[in-house]
Amino acid sequence: MAGTADARRQEVLRAIVADFISRQEPVGSKALLERHHLPVSSATIRNDMAVLESEGFIMQQHASSGRIPTEKGYRAFVDSLQSVKPMSLPEKRAVMSFLEEGVDLEDVLKRAVQLLAQFTRQAAVIQVPTLTNARVKHCEVVALSPRRLLLVLITDTGRVDQRNVELLELIDDSQVHLLRELLNSALQGKTMMDASDSLAELAGAVPPDMAEHVRRSATTLIETLVEQPSDRLIMAGASNLTRGQSTASLPGIIEALEEQVVVLKLMADLPALGDVAVHIGGENRDEELHSTSVVATAYGGEGTTLGGLGVVGPTYMDYPGTISRVSAVAGYVGRILSGE
Repeated sequence: MAGTADARRQEVLRAIVADFISRQEPVGSKALLERHHLPVSSATIRNDMAVLESEGFIMQQHASSGRIPTEKGYRAFVDSLQSVKPMSLPEKRAVMSFLEEGVDLEDVLKRAVQLLAQFTRQAAVIQVPTLTNARVKHCEVVALSPRRLLLVLITDTGRVDQRNVELLELIDDSQVHLLRELLNSALQGKTMMDASDSLAELAGAVPPDMAEHVRRSATTLIETLVEQPSDRLIMAGASNLTRGQSTASLPGIIEALEEQVVVLKLMADLPALGDVAVHIGGENRDEELHSTSVVATAYGGEGTTLGGLGVVGPTYMDYPGTISRVSAVAGYVGRILSGE
């Protein structure tokens, strides 16, 4: 296609996709002319639709029915978007006021994913920040008994991790206080990856009566937080997938989301901060998601990605609206976690 005919057919394709997204029913040439006031004849529209069908952008389910978009058609539609629908002012206010009420990191993330599912009417997921990029703000040490400690690690992203340490020797209050100071001297301001070397060296540079306590505490932190970082997702709105999905594909989609492995792989391949990735149907590497589209982005602050969030929904989702909401919620989450 070239020139005027090319531009017109792109407009026809956009109109078909937009109509099918809003109505979920095949689109005919007469309906296109009536709804979009295209300045051409019905015969020209039918010819354009025939060309678009031959090129794989649309398809006809039955001989007498209208056309529906294919995955190629959705991709062309998404790639042609010059702008996306901005969130309404009430939506923006609702996002900020609801997220700002979060009492800690996990509460903020839960609220964000609930809002995203509500706004898009799709399944929404958000990744809890890993410790890879987060820096340690403080390590609290609490004596649960003379032989058992609780280590509470707090990062600059608001993440809180707790670990129990079983001691071989008794520990008194003064040693608990000293252990807290020693661990914080090795941890504060560092990522867990950077701090692991300091922790490993710490046991050899402390008073003999503290060496065993330091060694067991440092080993627990390194083994559980550095060598085995936990990837977790928070999900909301999975029941929204029951709308419009075939009963045959639905169990596989729900199972893939609940197992989280599939979505974690998606979150491992996020676009740069501020960009939004759209994977349509077969573009998703996992077969369980071939009947869905995924819109995902990263959140964070000051150029650092802390995690990802996105939605999973039908291929006929409202792409402009979904992209806008995913991007906006990611921006608000990043601002709150950055303390802006």
